[in-house]
Amino acid sequence: MATQLDQLKAITTVVADTGDIEAIRTFKPVDATTNPSLLLKAAGIAEYQPLLTSAKEWAQRQGGDSQSLLSNMTDRFAVEIGREILKIIPGRISTEVDARLSFDTTATINQARKLIAMYEELGIGRERILIKIASTWEGISAAKTLEQEGVNCNLTLLFSFTQAVACADAGTYLISPFVGRILDWHKKSTPDADLSGPADPGVQSVSKIYNHYKASGYNTIVMGASFRNIEEIRQLAGCDRLTIAPALMQELQQCELPLQRMLNPEQGSISQETPLSEGQFRWGMNEDPMATEKLAEGIRKFAEDQIKLEQLLSKPQ
Repeated sequence: MATQLDQLKAITTVVADTGDIEAIRTFKPVDATTNPSLLLKAAGIAEYQPLLTSAKEWAQRQGGDSQSLLSNMTDRFAVEIGREILKIIPGRISTEVDARLSFDTTATINQARKLIAMYEELGIGRERILIKIASTWEGISAAKTLEQEGVNCNLTLLFSFTQAVACADAGTYLISPFVGRILDWHKKSTPDADLSGPADPGVQSVSKIYNHYKASGYNTIVMGASFRNIEEIRQLAGCDRLTIAPALMQELQQCELPLQRMLNPEQGSISQETPLSEGQFRWGMNEDPMATEKLAEGIRKFAEDQIKLEQLLSKPQ
């Protein structure tokens, strides 16, 4: 019997949720995703020290004020990591814009263009890159413009059906609903409830989004993310893509029980048909305390790790 990881790969595109190149070599995913938290971890790995040095040297050659230097260092490090990962995987790497730009459409667009230009300078075409952007109204608006320019986007920190509908309306290439963080909120809110298996609210959220997209004919890819256990992954087998941390891939690799397909493109039902206005989007988020809290918390956390990465890169070697 094939392992559950191999069975999953037969029905779902598996994406590595890590910046650890050795883990990517081991599990052989199609795509990979990074974010400021993962880059901060990667910066502490000895193998990546030459990439830190290279990023610093490149930024220093660009000149500019101290903030420009920090921005160029962190952007270049993200791109250097992305280039190394792209040498291993056949698909795409997701590289994230600064979370502090989550409420600035123009600044998000400008940084996305900068990251794409940096990859292209290294000989890597935009067809191998996904720009990760927080699923705020401003971020979704930025993604709409970027998609029209041929820059594909991964809308992250997505916790609600409202966000998912707005992303599909904007024509985004891919969304990353955060399964585990949704579960975290509900476990804290209702600690005595049974939230396992199909009762997991994160699983239910992604299933609803997936079914709506398929029934409505949206081309936007659904990629479940932020898993807390392999049962969440099993419950979403058949989803377009799942981005999985190495430890959970290892668990799936060690299990040879049959894996049942849970999501099928034929089983969706249309839940909403008209595009959301900005007012409807903001009201939908206002009515969903979980999504509002987890989106804000996620942006703060990524911003904190971005600052820590800047501080690390700014230290003399």
